[in-house]
Amino acid sequence: MINLLADNPLLLLFVVAAIGYPLGRIKVKGFGFGVASVLFVGLAIGALDPRLSLPSFIYLFGLILFVYTIGLSGGPSFFASFKRQGLRDNLLVLVLLSLAFGLALAAHFIFGLKSTLTAGMFAGSLTNTPALASVLELLSNASEAVQAEPVVAYAVTYPIGVIGVILAIQLAQTLFKTDYQKEAKDLRDLGASGENLSNLTVKVTREDIRDHSVAQWRKQENWPIIFGRLKRGNELSLVHPETVLEPGDLVSLIGSDDAIAKVAGQLGELTKEHLELERSELDFRRIFVSNATVADKTLAELKLPEHLGALITRVRRGDSDLLPKGTMRLELGDRVRVIARRERMPELTDYFGDSYKALSEIDVMSFSLGISLGLLLGLIPIPLPGGIRFTLGFAGGPLIAALILGTLGRTGPIIWQLPYSANLTIRQLGLVLFLAGVGTRSGYAFVSTLSGSGGLAIFLAGAIITFTTALLTLFVGHLLFKIPMSLLTGMLSGLQTQPAVLGFANEQTGNDLPNIGYATVFPLATILKILFAQLLLSLLA
Repeated sequence: MINLLADNPLLLLFVVAAIGYPLGRIKVKGFGFGVASVLFVGLAIGALDPRLSLPSFIYLFGLILFVYTIGLSGGPSFFASFKRQGLRDNLLVLVLLSLAFGLALAAHFIFGLKSTLTAGMFAGSLTNTPALASVLELLSNASEAVQAEPVVAYAVTYPIGVIGVILAIQLAQTLFKTDYQKEAKDLRDLGASGENLSNLTVKVTREDIRDHSVAQWRKQENWPIIFGRLKRGNELSLVHPETVLEPGDLVSLIGSDDAIAKVAGQLGELTKEHLELERSELDFRRIFVSNATVADKTLAELKLPEHLGALITRVRRGDSDLLPKGTMRLELGDRVRVIARRERMPELTDYFGDSYKALSEIDVMSFSLGISLGLLLGLIPIPLPGGIRFTLGFAGGPLIAALILGTLGRTGPIIWQLPYSANLTIRQLGLVLFLAGVGTRSGYAFVSTLSGSGGLAIFLAGAIITFTTALLTLFVGHLLFKIPMSLLTGMLSGLQTQPAVLGFANEQTGNDLPNIGYATVFPLATILKILFAQLLLSLLA
């Protein structure tokens, strides 16, 4: 069997994925490793024989797919985060990675490690391949034996760099009794979570309601709801921003239960009548957004009430219902709930596209072009003080390019964003490829070095760096800075520059908030770890 797998890398890849993925679904007392189990199965199989190692192309290809799709979906939230707490988050990363650097220095003297082993241990315990690559570049004129030393230390500490952080997250969320659903609701402005939306009818009794239009009242009172239908006497119509309500009107409100209760109390009283069920004149329909000309335009830009006499009351993205706002940008794959007169429905359907088939294939040109730009960006040497030069590499380049392109949305006729479902599928595929590749390539070196002379000291030192950094990130971030765990687990994944941890965090939270934290700190974390790894090699030589 070993010979068969060694001679057939593709078979090895799918065996690792087929065993690891279902194992991750198994939970004991609510805890499971999720997709990260693919890594552990890869380590176990790779430890059996040095030939059971997948080609580097597989894990690099998976890494690029994963970080690029993360960047596309997280771009707008990433740049928005700097208007909030992005500077604080990156400062926290600077302090914690400086601490990890200090721990590596201490381990060097306590365990009597070579500078090459210390630098490789630092890169491995923080699972950063670009940092290892920068160390090898400095050793380019050294012998092969010397060049192998940081690689061995990296291989020994890399697995605990993943497993340790996952265990730290599990410990912290248990101790903090984290309610991820509540956090997602509180952080809805980041666009990472949907809402449970209701539709109720209110009878207007407020006497001064005529003083302002609906749009003015919403702005003045900060009403987080959508007005749908209006019934005045026997006439049924849509509520437009300039509509002025009158006492006695019946109006339908769409929003969360709390928001509707608040607005209903200010407008009048809830009634047992359901305007949303009256479909004789005004009908509603969920329409699939597949028309590329509509994608990446804000609802305000579409001007549906003026052009098509229609109103969007909900946007369903993935499994979440989002309350529409004028600044919301539609994405390919969204499903919009539209209210309009029955005779306008065919026109609206054509306008939005409503074709699943049209999105069954991604735009290969824009997808490939975006990744190409990212790879080129990753190759550019960036000079730093002291004559140090580094590159963003296969992870940093595509991620930063995707963050920018995802924020732009489109450039002329080119739409950079992927449909929601396609993004998730490619992201999952990329993560599985990455985990299987890294696991099989690290397994044998991990076991053989750990059992050899000095291997245990390197492993223990790396474990201390990993656990200390991870636990301090979670405890200081959550208890001192009050950062929600949904964002903090993503920040820790970014500090660790580790897609496996991010995949685990996404599964634990059930939302996309970890992606925002990951993208916010990943660039700085990558640069700092490259610098610190090179400093360790230079200072301790």
